[in-house]
Amino acid sequence: MADWAQHPHRRLNPLTREWILVSPHRTQRPWQGQVEREVQPTPIGYDPKCYLCPGNARSGGARNPAYTSTFVFENDFAALKADTPLFTHDESGLLVAAAEPGNCRVVCFSPRHDLTLALMPPAEIRPVVDVWVEQFLELGALPHIGYVQIFENRGDMMGCSNPHPHGQIWASRTLPTEIEKEDRAQSEYRRERGSCLLCDTLAIESAAGERIVCRNELFTALVPFWAVWPFEILLVSRLHRTGIDQFDGAGRDALAALLHEIAVRFDNLFECSFPYSMGFHQRPTDSGAHEAWHFHAHFYPPLLRSATVRKFMVGYEMLCQPQRDITPEAAAARLRELSDKRY
Repeated sequence: MADWAQHPHRRLNPLTREWILVSPHRTQRPWQGQVEREVQPTPIGYDPKCYLCPGNARSGGARNPAYTSTFVFENDFAALKADTPLFTHDESGLLVAAAEPGNCRVVCFSPRHDLTLALMPPAEIRPVVDVWVEQFLELGALPHIGYVQIFENRGDMMGCSNPHPHGQIWASRTLPTEIEKEDRAQSEYRRERGSCLLCDTLAIESAAGERIVCRNELFTALVPFWAVWPFEILLVSRLHRTGIDQFDGAGRDALAALLHEIAVRFDNLFECSFPYSMGFHQRPTDSGAHEAWHFHAHFYPPLLRSATVRKFMVGYEMLCQPQRDITPEAAAARLRELSDKRY
């Protein structure tokens, strides 16, 4: 086997059927480009200017209730709207468009303004998991919804405009592009091999161990063999479950615990409130069984070498294919060696 810790090579992502280029020797190059200076705000439990804090007015004019746990509301500036009229447009199969009705909601994880998943103990994250389950079932049952995407953007460099602990849910009529790729790959794998793509992947990864970051009795967090982002993590259920709604109380506790541990390890990596985008991928909500689907989550963090240098997708990556400078094995080793207690 070639030494992939030293030589450029491609790796295939079986979920999307796309290749990424790994160039481990590039970590030796000098860096004189732009750096991001993270300014750590002074923690405050309540911010009178925050539009997500309890009792405060939101940007759209509505006022939040004096909530004491989680709080869900329709996004005041939604990217998808339920009342969008249906239409199609097709000019010779070249200029094609179609209406996309949907719903967008915001989920506040806590009334405390100064928290993150890394600072919330698992017992406080568990109610958030319960809300995610409720929203997945509620939105997925709507006749105009075919897919429910639950996600969190953490940090302003990931487009998060408010530091209050919160996430979003975008529910769409059709399958988004990345979900459509994963749906096709998992379905074809099951049809051709009679087994689950991620169950089989997890078995290989568990046996090897070198890309495992942390795990508990029901979930495993690993840097995938095909990772694009520097310290990307794939969180996979150790049981074959198609959606977040199929986890009982113990499963939800285990999910909350591993979400907390991943967030802590990220923060410990560069001793900062680590930015990332995280989202759950699960079965479509068109009433089909979708048994090929395996519940998982993707964490995409942009930081590469320190809290000041981030990974940009430019040039070759935009024009040809994604590329990374640190091997997934090296990234997993760094994360695995970190404490599960926040710095």
